[in-house]
Amino acid sequence: MDINNLRQKIKEFLSVEDVLRPDKIKILDELEEKTYVRKLIAYQGSEGDRIKAYLYIPKGTGPFPGILLHHQHNGEWHLGKSEVCGLAGDPYQFFGPELAKNKFAVLAPDSICFEDRRRNASGTEFTDVDSDWTQHYNEMAYRLVRGELLMKKVLDDANIAVSILEEQSLVDNSKLGVLGHSYGGQTVLFQGALDERIKFACSSGAASSYKNKMEEGTGIERAAVIPGFINKFEIVDIVKCFVPRKLLIVSATKDKYTADATEIYNEALKYFEKFGVSDKLIHKRFEGGHGLNKKRFNYIIDWVVSQK
Repeated sequence: MDINNLRQKIKEFLSVEDVLRPDKIKILDELEEKTYVRKLIAYQGSEGDRIKAYLYIPKGTGPFPGILLHHQHNGEWHLGKSEVCGLAGDPYQFFGPELAKNKFAVLAPDSICFEDRRRNASGTEFTDVDSDWTQHYNEMAYRLVRGELLMKKVLDDANIAVSILEEQSLVDNSKLGVLGHSYGGQTVLFQGALDERIKFACSSGAASSYKNKMEEGTGIERAAVIPGFINKFEIVDIVKCFVPRKLLIVSATKDKYTADATEIYNEALKYFEKFGVSDKLIHKRFEGGHGLNKKRFNYIIDWVVSQK
C-alpha cells in the first residue's frame, strides 16, 4: 500500500477532518518577556467548545518556525497547557519558554478534560481526582456509545491548533512541528501521521504497539481506545505515514509505554529506506523509566532547535 493510500485509509477509519480553521481568536491576557511575548488566547474547538491556549511569539522580524505542544496526562487533569509552558508541574515538561527563547513560535492548548477544559474547575486548581477521572472516561464512553471516537475529537482540536499557528503572520509554514510526551506523544504520532502540514515531530514516551500493550497488560489511554483499529492497522503504520517527513521517537528501557519502540522503529525504518529518506526517522532510547529527566529534556530541545 502506498503512503498516501495508507494515510487516507487511517483518516477515514478515524473520521478525522482535513483542514479545520478556527473562528475568531480572543486574546485574554498578554505578557511581554525579554525575548518573546506570551499570549493567553481562547478559541472554539471542533464541537464549539472553548479552548484556552498559550501562544508565544518571539521578538524580531521572523519568520519563525512554529511548534504545537501537546501536554502529558500523568493522572493530573489540573495540569495542561500550564505545565508545558513552565507555569506549574514538572520542570522537565517546560518546553514552551525554552523553545520560544530559541525563536520558535509556540502554541500550547489544553486537551479535552484538562486544566481549563474541565467542567467543574478552571486553571490549575486541584480538584477531586475521581471526578476528573470520571469526566475523562465519560468523554470516551459516551462517544463510543454514539459510534464516535475520542481520538477524533482530540485530533480535530489539534488540527485547529495547527491552523492557528499557520495563520500567524510571523510563522514560517514550511517549518511547522509538533512535540509531546506520553499522552502528548501519542497525540503527536496520530496527528503528525495524518496532517501533512506538520514537517517535523517528536513523540516521547508513547511509541508502543497495541499488541505489546495487550500482551503485557499495559493500559490503553482513552483516546487510543479505537474499536477495530488493530484489525486493520498498528502503531507502526502510523509511523510509516510520516514518510517523507521527520520524526524523532524517544523511548526508555524501563518505560512500559515504549516497551517495543525499537521494534516499531526497525520495521518502520524499512519503509523510510524504501523511499530513500531513512535519515528522517530517528529513535533515541535512554536508560530509565517513563518520566523525563534533564538529559532527555535537553536532547529533545536540541533536536527541535536543529529543525530550524
